[in-house]
Amino acid sequence: MELRQLTYFVAVCEELSFSGAAARCFISQSAISHQISRLERDLGVQLFERSTRSVVPTDATARLLPLAKQMLSLESAIRAAVRAVGPRIRLAANMSFATRSLSSIAGARAAHPEAEIEFVIKPFRQRITAVAEGDCDLALIRGRVDQPGLAVEQLWVEDLVIATSSAHPLATRDVVTLADLSSHPLLLPPEQDQVLLHNVIRNAFAELPAGPTLGPPIPPDHTATMELINRPDAWTVLYAESPTEGLVVLPLAEHKLRVPVSAVLRTDARRSPILTTLLTELHGS
Repeated sequence: MELRQLTYFVAVCEELSFSGAAARCFISQSAISHQISRLERDLGVQLFERSTRSVVPTDATARLLPLAKQMLSLESAIRAAVRAVGPRIRLAANMSFATRSLSSIAGARAAHPEAEIEFVIKPFRQRITAVAEGDCDLALIRGRVDQPGLAVEQLWVEDLVIATSSAHPLATRDVVTLADLSSHPLLLPPEQDQVLLHNVIRNAFAELPAGPTLGPPIPPDHTATMELINRPDAWTVLYAESPTEGLVVLPLAEHKLRVPVSAVLRTDARRSPILTTLLTELHGS
């Protein structure tokens, strides 16, 4: 039995979906299914009743879940205890923040050569948990989070990017409007996976006579690039720092599609000089 298997187990329990758990843990659905099967063999019990439409936890799952969460919490506590001996900062983010974060980390390291600043890749929910449990000192997120014990500090606001394939009817335009895009299929991940994107789009189109024409959701194991190549009439919205290889980026006449980027910290966190400098660098980057 491995800790990563318990991580996947908890994700499946909370999502009640192997595909949802796979997206949350940033691995393939087949990989997470394989690890759960291994865990079941190691424990000698069935943890989920699977069908094409549902995932149903068994009685053994109900007994294992609180213990699995306790084990994962202990892992985070162990990491926090070990790293507490030196001047180290752990910044949790995803790869879309890499360029801006690494520039800020370089600035903070120049001011504090003795400091060690780690850039830790985690999906959204794990970033929040890592800060709440003390495994990371701060996390970068888009939007906000309302959770006791956590504080949110806005760092900057970024414009979203309109992307299409090179074969899209609007691909040669110098600039487009939301009205231009409204009749073309909009491809986004499912709303439960990208609530912020859907809300921004919904609010932007609220002032127009016609809303966006939503196409089929982008599956967790597909990329926007491939979906747009397969659907040259469609468009999507990307975060500014997201990779856009193979896509055409269209300037938007209105600057309505904007999202706040914030740092999440514990309310009781001690603002060390290193952390203060890093936040200043992130504000100014």
